[in-house]
Amino acid sequence: MALSGMTGFARVDGALGAWSWAVEARSVNGRNLETRFRGPPGFDSLDRVARDGAQARFQRGQLTVNVQGKRAEAVGQTQVSVETLERYLKAGGPYVATGMVVKPSLDGLLALRGVIEVREEDDDAETRAAVEQAMAASIVQALEALKLARQEEGTALTPVLNGQVDTIERLTTAAGAEAAGQPAVLKDRFARRMADLLGEAASEDRIIQEAAALAVKADVREELDRLAGHVTAARTLLTGDAAAGRRLDFLSQEFMREANTLCSKSALSSLTTIGLELKATIEQFREQVQNVE
Repeated sequence: MALSGMTGFARVDGALGAWSWAVEARSVNGRNLETRFRGPPGFDSLDRVARDGAQARFQRGQLTVNVQGKRAEAVGQTQVSVETLERYLKAGGPYVATGMVVKPSLDGLLALRGVIEVREEDDDAETRAAVEQAMAASIVQALEALKLARQEEGTALTPVLNGQVDTIERLTTAAGAEAAGQPAVLKDRFARRMADLLGEAASEDRIIQEAAALAVKADVREELDRLAGHVTAARTLLTGDAAAGRRLDFLSQEFMREANTLCSKSALSSLTTIGLELKATIEQFREQVQNVE
């Protein structure tokens, strides 16, 4: 199973009888799965279709499913509202009698607001059920298309994340090589400091003793081992079958924890430089992981 992203868009159009509709499904990043639905009046059961469909396909992300349905205006009975027409004639009668206005024509009267009424015929239960079922099928199609769009995003993210993990591994190896020189540097630094303070060189035994204590405090082998272990875990998650977003997010925090400790223990400017570059790469990795389901 390839990685899946959390952003995408899909649209499905449908029609049945006098009804036509459009289903739009979109999603953005989210810590958990949240589904919002908006549909035409009278089709309340579609909300459950959208939520169940999202639950079956996705684990994270903020989803919006919108169904816009329209019934053809031609369906219904057209009739003249005699009551409305008579009100217009009564109101205009005095003006016609005095010659202030000409006698109205039939087409003019029929064009007045409310004279022509269109009474739509209600769908029977069987028709409404068929339309609702067809809309539900369109929702499922839209969710499937959205899933494909999110998978395409995941496919695009995979080489980016793998590249960042490769960089983290390379910097971890470089940090190990630099850290190997820390004991000698700490010993020399302590010897020079003692000579500056005492005006004479300290004993070799004292130098070795103090340098050893400093080297223990500056030892970063545990941090480097954990960073190497996190690299292996990240590669496993990136190639695994399960949704990896939450675990990759946690792993990025663990990466940063070790990098921060590495920098705090560093006694060499070169090792600090590597640690800072490592932190920058981990931050980039963390930002990209926010897009992974």
